[in-house]
Formats: sequence, C-alpha cells, structure tokens
Amino acid sequence: MKQIEAIEKRYMRIGEAAEKWGVTPRRIQAMCAGGKLEGAMHLGRSWYIPRSVQKPIDGRTKQAKVYADADMPLPRKTPFLYMSDLYHTPGTADAVAESLAYHHEAQLLFEAEVAYSRGEIDKVYECANYLLAKHSGFYAVIGAGMLLAMCAIWHGDIRMWRKAKVHIAEAPAKNDNDRDVMLLAISAVDIMLYRVESFPEWFKIGCFEPLHKDAFPAAKVYYAKYLYAAGYGVATGAVKVDGVQGLSLMSMIPSTVEPLICWASEQSTVISEIYLRLTCAAVYHNSGNDADAIRHIDRAIALALPDRLFGTLAEYCRVLDNLMEKRLAQVDPDAALTVRSLYLKYNEGWSTLSGTIRGKRIITTLSVKEREVAKLAAFGMTNPEIAEKLHMSLPAVKQAIRIIMEKSGMSRTQFAAIL
Repeated sequence: MKQIEAIEKRYMRIGEAAEKWGVTPRRIQAMCAGGKLEGAMHLGRSWYIPRSVQKPIDGRTKQAKVYADADMPLPRKTPFLYMSDLYHTPGTADAVAESLAYHHEAQLLFEAEVAYSRGEIDKVYECANYLLAKHSGFYAVIGAGMLLAMCAIWHGDIRMWRKAKVHIAEAPAKNDNDRDVMLLAISAVDIMLYRVESFPEWFKIGCFEPLHKDAFPAAKVYYAKYLYAAGYGVATGAVKVDGVQGLSLMSMIPSTVEPLICWASEQSTVISEIYLRLTCAAVYHNSGNDADAIRHIDRAIALALPDRLFGTLAEYCRVLDNLMEKRLAQVDPDAALTVRSLYLKYNEGWSTLSGTIRGKRIITTLSVKEREVAKLAAFGMTNPEIAEKLHMSLPAVKQAIRIIMEKSGMSRTQFAAIL
C-alpha cells in the first residue's frame, strides 16, 4: 500500500493527465505507447506518467510546425525507428504511426519503414525522396538514405543504390557517435548484398557501445546478418578464415543469434525479432536443421501477419528456398500468394543489382530444387552428400548439376557467384 501511495505521489494515471491537459484518455494512451511522454511506465494494465512531464505540443498546431523546423530530434536516437520499442505489439503499426503525429519527420520515416516491410515500394520511394529533399535532421537523413537503398534493390538500380550511399555519407553528423551510426548504416546497406567488408572493427566483435541504446535492436539485427553473410562466405570459399571451412562457422552462429532473439522478444521489438528469427532460420536451413528453421519461421510469420508485413517475409524467400512459402501457405494461403508475388519482384531486382556490383550474372531461372543443389555444391558438398541431404537420387543430382551449368554457363566451382 505504501509503495502504491509513493508511486501516485510522483505519477498520475491516464485519466488525470487527460483532464489536466484537456485531451482524450485515448490520446494520452497513444502518447505513452509511442514513447512521447518521457518517463511514463506501464505497470499491470495501467500507465503511470510523471507529474513533472509537460504536455506535448500538438503536431497540428503552428507552434509544432515551428518546432519541427528547428530540427527536432527523433523520438528515438536511431534511424531505424520501426526496429525500436516504439513498435512493440503486432497489429499496432498504424496506431504507432498515428501516435507520432506530433513529429512530422518521425511519422513519415516510421510510415515509410513499415511500408517497406509491407512491400509498398512506391510509397517508400516517395517518402525517402521527400525526407532527403527537405534536408531533414541527421537520423531522418540516414533512415531515408537506407530506404532509398532498399528501393534500389527492388528495382535493381545501381545508380539509385550509389545515390543512397552518398546521401548517408553526407548526413549532417555532429559528433563521433553520429559518425558511428553513419558507418553502421552504410554497412547495413552493404549487408543486403552479403558484403561484409565495410563493417567497422568494433561491430565485427559484437560491440555496440559506440551507438545509442535506441539503436541496439537494429544493431543486433545487422550483427546477425553479418554473421550469416560471413558464414555463407566461408562455406562457399569466398571468405577465408584460418582453421575454418565449409559449414563449420555457419553451424556455430545460432549460439550467438538465439540469445539475441530472446532479448528482442523480451524487449517486444517486433521488427527486430522478425528479422532475427528469419536470419536464424536461414542459418539453420543451410546447416541442415529444418526443424529449428521452421520453429523460427512460424513465429516470424505470426508476428508479421497482423500488420501484413509481407515485404519482410518476401526478402527471406531467397535464403529459405521454399520453406517460407510452405509454412505461410498452411496459415494463410492468400498471404502466401502475395509474398510469392513480392518475392519474384525482389529476387529479380536483387539479382540484377548484386550481379552488377559483383560483375556477375545472377541466375533467376533456377527452380527451387536447382537452387538448393547449386547452393550445396557451392558449399563444397559432393554429389552423394547432396543426394543424401536433399533426399534425391544420385542421378537426379547429377542431372540438376548439368542443368545448372547449362543455364549459368559456369562450372560447378563457380556456382557461388550465380546465387
């Protein structure tokens, strides 16, 4: 009882704040959920708001527009708003966007990031260009630059890709912390094409201290992607690590990523949890452990469906072969068809852009089974090993290898370059 009395001396509930500020309780609740009221905490079923906190400025007023023009910081010190704890409950993406109405740039950036997760690339492109043309604040420019790079992948546009990286590099950084965020953003753009060279050394060892804690959810996502890309590079021979070869590095990655997933789940960061689970699923799938891959795919699907985050699911169809589509079809056949359609667009764009950058021709005409065979061959597996892993006959594997060579015009040792 004394503890409750102590809390209520320092905090007010939603009803009291609504009466004090002359707004609706629903509006106060949205402010709390959106992180607008600093120090607000959620206990049981109630929100408690510090009595010292000031009423936020209404984003629709003239005063708010003046404030916005003064380069207001985003509500989180990260360009990856949709990966932060602002979005903590599946099915609330639109409500979170509405709660950010007091800050035009934050709202627009968040809406664009969610649109990307839904596969609405035209909307993403418009929002990114608006933020970049407006000469927005540092984090908004970084976020918009990354969104433009994402659009470049879907369109297979190398000029757009390079333009996006220039925008990120020219963001108005004010200190070393800003420059560290810039480095992470550029590296995050590169990792979309499995390029790991640009990551700073502090990041490669899993140190995120140079970043603000608001950027930790995104940093963990890109660290998992970095580990996957490194494991994939070692498996195909593209990356050389003393004493490590084949799938040995890939098989060790879950011991690092699984704890990150638990952290994201405990923090209720929806987008980061989806990405971490799907990245871990890709690791398990490539390591031959489809049971654990399916465990993460199913949970990621459950998190993504309430807000129709089909674009994010489509991204991972490449690395999960047909596992994603099979699992999604069991839950929502219509959603599976939508994801399949988005994947075909994404894969065509990704293959074009990646092939242009690497000076290679990425093959998009391989069947699912042919891609699996090509990938395992690139991992250095023999025909009998591939046959055992994919439950195929040895003649079927040999035939698949011949078809892949005919379609690509490349030898077996070059298969990694066409995937």
